[in-house]
Amino acid sequence: MSYQLNFSGLTPYMPEFVSGLQTTIELTLISTVGGLALGTACAALNISRYTACSRLCSCYIEVIRNTPFIVQLFFIFFGLPALGVKLSAWEAGVIAMVINLGAYSAEILRSGIAATPKGQWEAGRTLGLTHGQIFCRIILPPAYCRVYPSLVSQCIIVMLGSAVVSQISVEDLTFAANFVQSRSFLSFESYIVTALIYLVLAVVMRQLFAWLKRRVFRYSFR
Repeated sequence: MSYQLNFSGLTPYMPEFVSGLQTTIELTLISTVGGLALGTACAALNISRYTACSRLCSCYIEVIRNTPFIVQLFFIFFGLPALGVKLSAWEAGVIAMVINLGAYSAEILRSGIAATPKGQWEAGRTLGLTHGQIFCRIILPPAYCRVYPSLVSQCIIVMLGSAVVSQISVEDLTFAANFVQSRSFLSFESYIVTALIYLVLAVVMRQLFAWLKRRVFRYSFR
């Protein structure tokens, strides 16, 4: 049995792929910035002197890291309305991705902070800096530098995982692929194109993060 590929049959559906790609990029940008900010805040609270905040962050991290992303997404989109919190599919997708990346990035950053010599904290106190100033100016930059490759990989994983949001009708790239194959009956071609687009997105993200590292971390931290 032979199968003739027919990529030309997808040409009329290019606007759907482009629209889905734009949505995926928007979700990725917002979730990356929001997730890293949330992860940094949780990492800071985890080492704070406030036990309640530390335990709360630890609980959040463990819950998110030990439950499937699709369950978290469904809880936000289908579960929260029972409590009176109604969100659009796009809003639910963004929140789920931010919360997910926040938990993983917090744990990654925690390992980077833990690798910082205690002498750095003591040096900061000697200079008369506050706890917050020591963390932001002395501890956080080298911690980010140490775990940067892991953070980049996690951001890319979240981008690829964004395909799940199509399950709640967010019109992302995977939603577009499902729509196109249902109309054109070119399932094989539709998903090949979609997979290649995700591959290109992952490569581009890695290159952008590499460029950002060269701009931000101009010297190596020890």
